[in-house]
Amino acid sequence: MPPRQPRKPSSNAVSPARREAFAILLELAQSEAHADTLLRGQRVSALSAQDRNLCTTLVMGTLRWQVRLDGLIKPLLAKPNARLDPEIRTALRLGALQLLFLNRIPAHAAIGESVALAKAAGHKFASGMVNAVLRKLAASNPPQSIPLGLNPKELADATAHPAWLVERWAANYGLQAARAICLHGQRQPELTIRLNPSDPQQQEAELAEQGIVFEPGALLTSARRVLSGDITSTAAFQSGSIRIQDEGSQLIAELGGDITQLPKRILDCCAAPGGKTLILAERNPQAHITAYEISPSRFEALQARIAASSYASQIDVKLADATQLPDSDRYDLVLVDAPCSGTGTLGRNPEIRHRLQPADLARHHERQCAILRSALNAATSRVIYSTCSLEPEENSAVVAEVLTQASNWRLISVSQVLNELREEGQLTSASGETLKRAEASDGSMTILPGSFGPDTQTDGFFIAILEKKTATSPR
Repeated sequence: MPPRQPRKPSSNAVSPARREAFAILLELAQSEAHADTLLRGQRVSALSAQDRNLCTTLVMGTLRWQVRLDGLIKPLLAKPNARLDPEIRTALRLGALQLLFLNRIPAHAAIGESVALAKAAGHKFASGMVNAVLRKLAASNPPQSIPLGLNPKELADATAHPAWLVERWAANYGLQAARAICLHGQRQPELTIRLNPSDPQQQEAELAEQGIVFEPGALLTSARRVLSGDITSTAAFQSGSIRIQDEGSQLIAELGGDITQLPKRILDCCAAPGGKTLILAERNPQAHITAYEISPSRFEALQARIAASSYASQIDVKLADATQLPDSDRYDLVLVDAPCSGTGTLGRNPEIRHRLQPADLARHHERQCAILRSALNAATSRVIYSTCSLEPEENSAVVAEVLTQASNWRLISVSQVLNELREEGQLTSASGETLKRAEASDGSMTILPGSFGPDTQTDGFFIAILEKKTATSPR
């Protein structure tokens, strides 16, 4: 029997922001969709600016604090171990978030609309239970925050992260870094844009005229951090001349713009959503780029994005598996931005923490190794391997395993390439020490979210650059 499709609440008693937040949270609970993608969807875009902001706050807040919310709701249920329908569980979480974390929302509105959501979704009788539980929660007045603690378990409880993940981060990076990662995961990510390097001053002036307030990026001279204003309503964004993209993500593609011998053919193995592909085209106008994507839905979105860009004639988009590259194809530069757990993006995609299981890391590792092996077979000069994961199984362990079977390849220092980019004016003057701290002894780099302080709030990334040995290469 196919899974039951949730009924969308249609009651006039429910505000548009709460109605859309409820629908998005249900979809996230019953699919592999991502919150940031759904929040950029057509239904949310059609809301007023005020309702869009509230909808985003409700969705992201519920996901970030879900572990804590469930822990407070459970003992108030008549049967604490009973399995709740997704609609009832979601209505309770939404109500609890507003009662505990959104002080400007009156308790009667938080409770009343949560009850209305349950009714409108077809749970008329259970709506009474939603009302009773939320009233008890409001009366109990639990603390909004708890001490961060001195061990991983207490840190996980305080920041609503899975304990097994926090324990891993503390073991791999130290408790202080784990605390920074967790705190970053509870904050709204910075909105960062990429200007077109050909005329950044003109773009800045146009954005300022349209009410956009911004400041320079922390790492890249082409990046700007948006402080206020609706960037999506600007002509520059709608034309594609500026793009929303995390600075760490931009940095990975920038590494492909500095290669001693200018590449004529470039491959982006896992290209969707296309931000890095466009930077590769921007930085390498002499090259033809092939962009692979294995997911049909992501391929269609990627194809549409590339077709609408000014680089469409330079980029060939293919629905294909990067582990099955044709033997005859050869590329001077290959980017492997591998599919991964995404643990470096929990601030942007908090739903990942509720889906990921320890066994998933081994599964990701196997596929990542297969893609990297395929990339080395197809590359003639250089391969960039990256993930948005913090887990060694998906990062250094992948590179180490593949290199044991590829004796004609070696790791080179990411800092070496960054120094060349800095000389070209692509990196900010303040980025040197920031990025130097992220480099490992083997030359790879792990950017931990929150580890650079409040001025560099990028997502988390791993980057390794592999170069084919030549007769003159150091061994």
